[in-house]
Amino acid sequence: MSLALLLALPFIGSAVAAFMPANARNAESTWSALVALAALIQVALLFPDVRDGGVVREGIAWLPSAGLDLVIRVDGFAWMFAMLVTGIGLLVTLYARYYMSPADPVPRFYSFLLAFMGAMLGLVVSGNVIALVFFWELTSLFSFLLIGYWHHRADARQGARMALIITGAGGLCLLAGMLVVGSIAGSYDLDVVLAAGDAIRAHPLYPLVLVLVFAGAFTKSAQFPFHFWLPHAMAAPTPVSAYLHSATMVKAGVFLLARFWPALAGTEAWFWVVTGVGVTTLLIGAYAAMFQRDLKGLLAYSTISHLGLITLLLGLNSPLAAVAAVFHMMNHATFKAALFMAAGVIDHETGTRDISRLNGLYRAMPITATSPTTSGAEVADSPSAPGSSSSRNRRWSVWHSTSGSLNEPTCPDVTQTCGCMRIPASSPTMSSRSWTIERHQARLTLFLSSTPRGP
Repeated sequence: MSLALLLALPFIGSAVAAFMPANARNAESTWSALVALAALIQVALLFPDVRDGGVVREGIAWLPSAGLDLVIRVDGFAWMFAMLVTGIGLLVTLYARYYMSPADPVPRFYSFLLAFMGAMLGLVVSGNVIALVFFWELTSLFSFLLIGYWHHRADARQGARMALIITGAGGLCLLAGMLVVGSIAGSYDLDVVLAAGDAIRAHPLYPLVLVLVFAGAFTKSAQFPFHFWLPHAMAAPTPVSAYLHSATMVKAGVFLLARFWPALAGTEAWFWVVTGVGVTTLLIGAYAAMFQRDLKGLLAYSTISHLGLITLLLGLNSPLAAVAAVFHMMNHATFKAALFMAAGVIDHETGTRDISRLNGLYRAMPITATSPTTSGAEVADSPSAPGSSSSRNRRWSVWHSTSGSLNEPTCPDVTQTCGCMRIPASSPTMSSRSWTIERHQARLTLFLSSTPRGP
């Protein structure tokens, strides 16, 4: 299967789902799951080609005279996100079959969900920065339709409008930023842009580029001062929240920062703006989460806090911290999607998400309780959970990035900030796992600095 067909598959599935009968819930969910599974398998089969830092490219001529060709580019970083988009999308389509009411118009739901999957997949595999912005705005459009799916509810309409206005405006800023970046680099091809980092950072328009790119990234990933739209988006059906607001759409902003990290990072302006916004968002999200009574509201502010942590790591101008951020993107997407799904089950079975009214559910729902228990272990950095490795990576990278040497006796203030907002279950040890600096650098090469493989 070609990369173009991989990209087109969710959109084809969306068009078919839109015309299926309204009462064919089983057929709708089965069709959507098969589409997601086919895309997941195709993405998984690309792993041997990107495992050692290779890049798979496929181009479709569009406007070659203007440098606008549809280039599909899959490196290790794009591959990881494509696996999240298709893998969690597969689970959400199956989950939605049992969550959605028989009275809900499921053809519209699955059509929008598959279309969003295609838009998100296009965003992460775009090899042309203008095409990336096109798919970026498509994700905003389909998220608007999904958040406002229950359009008879005023809160759903308000949340959908707010999300579209904030993320759509950020997308327009991003378009302007990519136009400036392309003019500086002399091409809109992603490989050329990433290789022109020195020229971009030395250009007089570099501060303007940062402002425009930050506007796009911070609005999409609900960073301060644009964080307020995400809690309002919780009016969407829980499958939408589990997919868009934990694993895909809200990760697009930090994906953008990581994708253009080789070209834009490494300056004082990048450090102070990105780390400042990240720390502020981390603290605001964590503080607000402590006072939420609604389960989905709690998870929304927790997501904001985690996204702030990822932003903070990406702002440290350290390859080690950038890899820790990438690892936590993957880790957070998995456990937060599971927590949202568990919240949906609780709401579906009890009729409420009010924490003050929920007590003793473990005895009544022992099977469901295993999901938030294991996911909570991830959040709390249980030694046996991947979150433990993620936590050690973050603290070690922050220490290494802000200290004069690796044996600096004074812990940096930013490390204390991150540690205070987490619940570590055990103290990190340098030798407990094989996360050495050499492995971090190798993963950085795989995820952030892949180069096209020769013939």
